[in-house]
Formats: sequence, C-alpha cells, structure tokens
Amino acid sequence: MLGLGNIARKVFGTPNDRKVKATAPIVERINALEDEFRALTDEGLKDRTQALAQRAMGGESLDDLLPEAFANCREAARRALGLRAFDVQLMGGIFLHQGNIAEMKTGEGKTLVATFPAYLNALTGKGVHVVTVNDYLAKRDSEWMGKVFGALGLTTGVVYPQQPEAEKKAAYAADITYATNNELGFDYLRDNMKSDLGQMNQRGHNFAIVDEVDSILIDEARTPLIISGPAQDRSDLYKAIDELVPSLTEEHYEIDEKTRRVGYTDEGNEFIEARLREAGLLPEDQSLYDPESTTLVHHVNQGLRAHKLFQKDKDYIVRNDEVVLIDEFTGRMMAGRRLSDGLHQAIEAKENVEIKPENVTLASVTFQNYFRLYDKLSGMTGTALTEAEEFASIYGLGVVEVPTNRPIARQDEDDAVYRTAKEKFDGIVEAIRVAHEKRQPILVGTTSIEKSETLSQLLTQAGIRHNVLNARQHEQEAQIVADAGKPGAVTIATNMAGRGTDIQLGGNVEMKVLEALAADPEADPDALRARIEEEHRADKEAVLASGGLFVLGTERHESRRIDNQLRGRSGRQGDPGRSSFFLSLEDDLMRIFGSERLDKVLSTLGMKEGEAIVHPWVNKSLERAQAKVEGRNFDIRKQLLKFDDVMNEQRKVIFAQRREIMEAKDISEIAEDMRHQVIDDLVAQHMPARSYADQWDVDGLAEAARTELGLDVPVAEWAAEEGVEDEIVRERLETASDEMMAEKVQAFGEETMRSVEKQILLSTIDKKWREHLLTLEHLRSVVNFRGYAQRDPLNEYKTESFQLFESLLDGLRADVTRQLANIRPMSKEQQDALVQQLMQQRARAGAAGTPADGGQPAGTPGGAPAAPRPAAAPAAAPATAGALIGAGTEAMRGPDGETATAPRPGFDESDPATWGTPGRNDPCPCGSGKKFKHCHGAI
Repeated sequence: MLGLGNIARKVFGTPNDRKVKATAPIVERINALEDEFRALTDEGLKDRTQALAQRAMGGESLDDLLPEAFANCREAARRALGLRAFDVQLMGGIFLHQGNIAEMKTGEGKTLVATFPAYLNALTGKGVHVVTVNDYLAKRDSEWMGKVFGALGLTTGVVYPQQPEAEKKAAYAADITYATNNELGFDYLRDNMKSDLGQMNQRGHNFAIVDEVDSILIDEARTPLIISGPAQDRSDLYKAIDELVPSLTEEHYEIDEKTRRVGYTDEGNEFIEARLREAGLLPEDQSLYDPESTTLVHHVNQGLRAHKLFQKDKDYIVRNDEVVLIDEFTGRMMAGRRLSDGLHQAIEAKENVEIKPENVTLASVTFQNYFRLYDKLSGMTGTALTEAEEFASIYGLGVVEVPTNRPIARQDEDDAVYRTAKEKFDGIVEAIRVAHEKRQPILVGTTSIEKSETLSQLLTQAGIRHNVLNARQHEQEAQIVADAGKPGAVTIATNMAGRGTDIQLGGNVEMKVLEALAADPEADPDALRARIEEEHRADKEAVLASGGLFVLGTERHESRRIDNQLRGRSGRQGDPGRSSFFLSLEDDLMRIFGSERLDKVLSTLGMKEGEAIVHPWVNKSLERAQAKVEGRNFDIRKQLLKFDDVMNEQRKVIFAQRREIMEAKDISEIAEDMRHQVIDDLVAQHMPARSYADQWDVDGLAEAARTELGLDVPVAEWAAEEGVEDEIVRERLETASDEMMAEKVQAFGEETMRSVEKQILLSTIDKKWREHLLTLEHLRSVVNFRGYAQRDPLNEYKTESFQLFESLLDGLRADVTRQLANIRPMSKEQQDALVQQLMQQRARAGAAGTPADGGQPAGTPGGAPAAPRPAAAPAAAPATAGALIGAGTEAMRGPDGETATAPRPGFDESDPATWGTPGRNDPCPCGSGKKFKHCHGAI
C-alpha cells in the first residue's frame, strides 16, 4: 500500500520534477529560434552579441535575454566545436544561470553546459569566473571553450600559478576567466595586500560557475588558504618563558599521557602569572585572563608542552645544533619537518639551540567565505544530492538533478562483503581476471596510493597487464583515463584520478589522433583520423559486446558521494556498464560501524573462507553508516565556519577600508580625524572627565604630546590658567597639531604629502592586521578550554575577538598619527649622503635594488615611501625631499648583506621578463640574496 507521501509524489511529482518541468517552455523558445540563428553569418553571431550586451547594460533582465543568448551560444558551439547542445544541456545551463547546482551525470557534457550561463552573464560586462579543480583543466577548458566565446565576439582568459602580472591582469579583464579555486582565492588575498588600485587584478566577484562543485566547496573547503611570511624574531620571549617552566612543580600542572595533553592548574596559573610579572613579560595591571594576554598565554602553554610532553631521544633528537623530529611509527628522523604554532621554537629554547623564526599569517580566507563574495554562485557535478543540506546551509545553493540525455543502462550490483582483506583482494583479482578475459575494460577504484600499489603487485603476480594512476601529473591522468575504455584495459585509480576526462568506450578518438600526430607530424591529419575512427569503431563494438565499462570499488568511502563519483564513470550517455564494490570486515568503515554484528551473521550462515555475502540490506546498512559520518563531518565544517565567520566580518571591514583609501585621492581628512581621536583619548586618559585640576597628569600629557603628536607645547601653563577645562586643552592640542601638519604640507608639497599619508596609512593597516591575525590564531587555539568553565567557546571567541579588533583600530590611529608627526624633509646634504650609502650597498651586492616583497615600487610617482614593507630606493631615483624621508620611517633604507648571482646572456636584473622560470627555492634573479619564493616569487 502506498503511503501518502508516495501518492502525492505520483500525482504532483517531486520538487525536482517540478523544477525540471518549469524549464521546458524556455527550452522550447530556444529551439524555436534555432533556424533564425543558423541563418546568421559568423559576423552576424558577433553582432547579435553586441546587441544583447547593449540591452543587458541598458537594464533589460538577463532572464528576458536568455532564450536569444542560449540560441546564439548553441549555434556558435555547433560551428566552433561541431557540438550541438542537447535539450538537457540547455536545462543545466538554465539552472546554473538561476544560481543552482546542476547535478549531471558523467559524460553529459558539463564543460559545454557552462558556456551558456557564462555567455549570458558576461553580457553585463562584469566578468564571469569558471572554476576548475586543477590547472590542466583550467587551461584545457579555456582553450577548448574559448573557441565558442571567440565565435561570439567575447574574450577568454586563464589564470595559473607563477603567471606574469600583465598576463594575469589581462586574464581577469577578459569576459570569461577560467581558473582554479586556489588561484582565485590567493589572488583575492594578494589584491588586498597591494598598495595601489592599478596593481589589483580581480575586478569584482560577479558570477562564478564552479565545476566539480562538491570537491571544491566541500572536500577542499576544510583547509583555508593562507599567505604566510617570516614572523618577527621572538627568540627572547621563548628563552624567557623557557627559564620559568623548570620552576614548576607537579601541583602546578596536570598531564594526560593518553591524549597527550597538559594544562596548568589554578595554582599553576597563579604561580606562572607571578613569575611573568617578575620577568617583566606581563604588565602589573594585566592578568593572563585578559584578551591582551592571549599571545603570551599561547606561548606559555607551548613552553609547558615542550617540557612535559616532548622527550629528547624519543620524540626528537638534537643533531648539528638542530631539533630533528622522530616519526613515532617508524623511528626514523623527519628532517625538515617542524611543529607549528611556536611549539618547535619552544623545544629549541628548551634544548638551547638556535631558535628559527615562525611563519606568520599575512592573509587568509576559507573557500566558504571566498565563494560567498560572489553576487551569484552556481556549480556543476555528477554527485551533489547527498550534500544538498550543506550546500543550502552554507552557500544558499539549491541542488537540481538534471535528467540524462539517454536512460542509464548501467547495472549497479550489491556489495560483496568478505571476512578478511586477503579474501577480498583474492576475490577482486578473480573478478578482474574474468572480466579481462572477455576483453571488458575495468576501472578499479582504491582509497589510497598504498592500496593501489598493493593491488598492482597482486595483478602483476597474476599476469594481468594494467595501468596504475595515483599521484602523477594531471596531463598523464587525462591520457591514462582516456585509454581506460579500450578493450581489456585494466586501470587502477585513486578516488580523484582522471576527473574532467571522460572514459569513452573503445578509447578516446581525440587523444588517439593527437598521439598519432605527435609521433608522425608529417602524416596527413584527415587520413590519420579516418584510420583511427575505423579502428575505434571496432574497439567500441568489442567493448559493447563485453558489457561496457566495469567499475570495481575496492572499499567504501566515508562519503556516499565519492562512491557515486567512481560508479558514475561507467554508463555515460546511455552506454551499458556495470559497477560493484568489494568490501571486508577489516575495512575502516566496516570496522567502525557494525562489523561485529555482521561477523556473527556470517558465522551463523556458516560461510566458508573466500565466500562473500551479497544482499541489499548490507548496502542499506552501509549507506546509513555513511550518512552518519557525512553528518558528523558537516557539523565539524559548520562549527569551523562559525569561528571563521567572526574573522571574516573583520576581514571585510579591513579590505573595504583599504580599497576606500586606495580609491581616495585625498585622505587628509581621515588622517585629521585619526589625529583628533588620538588627542581625545590622550586628554581623557590624563585629564579624566569630572576630575579636579590637581588630579590631572599634566606632565604625562605633555610627554604624550611630544611622543605621540610631535608637539612641544606648554600643557602645564595651560592647565594653570584660571577656569581652564579639559575641552580647552583638547582644542589647543588640535589647533597646534593642525598647524604642524600644515607646515609639513608646505615643506613636502601638497601632492607628496597626500601620497605619504596614503602609504603610511596602508602600511600601518597591513602591519596591524598581520598582528591581529596572529593573535586570533592564538586565541582560537586556547578558547576551547573555556568550555571546562561552562562557557561557550564560540561566544567567548566572538567577544574577545571584537575587543581585539577595537584595540587594533585604537592602535592604528595612534601609530599613523605618530608616524605622520615624526616625518620630516631631509636637507640636501642628508639626501646626498643617503643616496651615496644606497649606491654603495647596491655596488657591494650587485643587486638591482628591487623590493623584497616581489615587485612593489619603492616610491609612488609623488615620491611617497613604499608599502607595506621597507625597500631600497633605486640607485637612479631622484633625491627629492618627497622621495627621501628621515626620522619616523624605515621605508627607504636599503638592506645590508645582499648577495649577487652571475648574470646570464640577455639577462637584465631589473627586467623580470628576462629571467625565465626560476625555481621556488632558487636565489631570486633580482640579486636580493633571498630565495625566489621569498622575493619576486612571493605569493
């Protein structure tokens, strides 16, 4: 008897059915326009693009333009690629344009589908990003689909690592830009570290189409993108803390060796707090529980861990004045590996060896928060329905299952469960042997490189020829997977292998043609293709006769989606196929979820060695287990995102403020507001409201005015006047500071002073933001301990991070005001002396004097100092008062100890275009003496 839900679905259809049905009238309108667009000339297609773009920019909605745009794009693809999109591909394109995830099975032509919404949304002139999982696919798809966009009169760009800046800027300026998620995220961070709008590459976040959306927005979203750089030297802090830890007694800390955790007791907190005050590391008016103490608490905890959890000659050894970690499983040294978050430095302090600096986060963003920047987001994949809740919750994306062009003919067999891994692998080898003998192509999915190599050895022993595909280059993956459909081919692949390249029965004709032309460039391409197509027809018939591609999974993954990805390689576009998973009770998933109960069932059945149980209820039981794991992983990602959302709000404020400053021609009012706010704070601090004159700290205010404002004013005389109030003192300080800054404008010149203000403000924002990120990292690492005090760690993190952000803004105002107050123009003699010094350093080093941060100019056209980091001025730079600024800034001082490299023929140190492609760890060709990755190759 049918339930009410089933009856309703039969009458009204599922929500997915209704969405698919709603596209039918739109597809009919597109099809009705086909003859009209076929009649257009090649130039006519481009002219129609111009007309559509004018209408889009004139305010007409893209929904209204969709039928004509899709019809134009379909005709361009037919002419440029010989591919006429099916109706279901148009449906997929409609769903993408609407901001959904289109779930389309493997082989349904998702790459072509993306051209339709990309073309339509590019008509606004705001740019479209098509996101792929690797650089090979980004380049391949941009070249392949670029032919379609070119036929429509649009430009296509591709972004890739180590790309020349001019080429990258042009790629982002194109109508449609192909790139990986990593490059897009890193470029977003890099752009928001630039000091000039003209240096920024991305021009906004209008619309993104994410290919393999489940991989990018879920699997890879666990790890944030981080741009790091060397931190300041904290050796003294590590050593000072290290001297305190040995004085602790057993009552001061608790240790749990099972979980390798150690923490201070209440007595320990009081003891270490007192010792830190004695050492001058903790101010008298500050406790370890204050937000300002977060970084210090972090290092104190790491010092305790270094002494109580890490033992010399067990966890590490000291060799050649260096702490080298030992692998707990193999007992081997792990040269080059370092513990993070200052723990390695704490051990180095403990062992009294050289303390090497930490890396500090300069900028970071999660994929979740990067992709939520887009005004509209969409995605494509073969497997998304199982993660529909996460897509909706995190990204606001709906998932729509697009029907296949032809019915799926693949046979999905029930799982075969063996008792032991050995029995399972014996069964796998036998299944492969049987299929191989009838020339059926087989794709074997494994969960790790180690297991793929184990199976490879077994097949070699059985005399079965095969290909192994794991951690090789993407180009090789594409080639091997393209051959995986040949008769009798056996391909062992890890989960991610071969994405983006279809397994075609009989082999991939295009790949075969390219191979043949590469082997014999003089051959007639047409004759070659005719011969290969004839051979392919015979191979395809043989494969069809054998039952199509056989996908064999050697283990169930934690996620059903990964299993479905593997299964979906078979049965593309209505082809016959077969899939089966071989499991054992020793597999991780089976061992964790219910293997004992299943083992009893197998024992009751009296199964012999080598036999397997195959039953639908086993599949259902496993799917329930997988759903539980998926839910748990989703909860973990959701919790991590809640913490990152706190930082993301602050990140958006900082990045928006930076951009506003770069866009402004004159920020003197901002600088003035900051200066007046600092004066307000200083007066409030030294002359508290509702206090008597004899309670004022007049000397302290006078000293603060000298150090913070650069003013030597008679504060004591002002305070001694009869009837004077704090407001009068405040007004006089503001007037004096305004007059001083007006004098600086006269000395430097209006244009130069405005440029100086902008560069100092930007560099100070960057410095403060880097320090803030480090503090937040430390806060994040210790805030979970608040849970033991029945306090919500997330709420604690929100409260304290907000307080820290307010402190950042207060410190920003004070630092900018102090720097601007202390700058002064140099005399002609000082300028000449500094230029001479820089030239001598340059001559000793043989360097071109390019900045250490990878190509930022040492000064703006107006002569302002560089931002965000100090850099040497070019030897030929004009010695103007604006270009060379003395006390109060390090912006123009050249570094000592630079080393030079021998120049190559045609090589120019000052021209990166002549450098070729330096290795990441090679010396930078500019001659700075730094590694390329820390200089011009810096991310």
